[in-house]
Amino acid sequence: MSLQTTVEGADSSLTIDRTDQVRIIGERINPRPESDLAEALANEDMEPVRELAIEQVENGADLIDVNVDVDGVDKETVLPMAVEAVADAVDVPIVIDTNYDDAEALEAALQVAPGKPVINSVSMEEASREAIFPLVAEYETAVVGLTMDESGPPDDAETRVELAEALLEEAESYDVPREDVIIDPIALPLSSNSDIGFEILKAMERIRDELGNNITLGLSNISFEMPEREKINDLYLAMAIQSGLSVPIVNAGETREAILLADLMMGRDNFAKRFLGFYRSK
Repeated sequence: MSLQTTVEGADSSLTIDRTDQVRIIGERINPRPESDLAEALANEDMEPVRELAIEQVENGADLIDVNVDVDGVDKETVLPMAVEAVADAVDVPIVIDTNYDDAEALEAALQVAPGKPVINSVSMEEASREAIFPLVAEYETAVVGLTMDESGPPDDAETRVELAEALLEEAESYDVPREDVIIDPIALPLSSNSDIGFEILKAMERIRDELGNNITLGLSNISFEMPEREKINDLYLAMAIQSGLSVPIVNAGETREAILLADLMMGRDNFAKRFLGFYRSK
């Protein structure tokens, strides 16, 4: 079983399907404290947002994640501004990334977002469910479902799958189609739990085989505080794609080659046309 999630940008439509090529969510509009991007957002300067959106699409991003959560930023004002800036710069679908306690900022962004965006994210925390699912239903968006509740992300695959099932049941209670829930089994650092990488892979395999939903992952979290982060990320990415990952949240410029190679190995690139085209353009 493989569910398809269709999302839309300003002038484009995209279907995410794990039996087809991996789709990339570009993660770079995500300010770190005291960064140039954080300063620009605090000043309501959207030019860096536009530049990052264009750069990521040029590097192969299929969707653009927009996050303005940093000190000094009025999110209710700046998040819709950033969404509009991205929509003006590129045609791809937008992932609106904010916390459930910023629901007013999220709704302001949804009011200006073109097409059918993705909300990132909802979890089984009661406050999250009550804040986010009504907006998903009202604005008919897709949504990233985090496999966690008030206890935080679990350490084992079994509980992650149970939480994924609970999220889908909750979505149905709001008349949100199951296929519009993209499950995120939540990448946690190997540096603090050497078993977590394997548990996440097991969870993804079960979500793939038993539920059929598309799966996302903030991949770079897996290598936090480790040396050789790029090597760890690329290797885990390939393993995760085999386990069902269909739409990772990554830096497209750094990971596109690894994703294309994984698709090639999975039989999703006839005669290696996409990989060879990328290689020749380097």
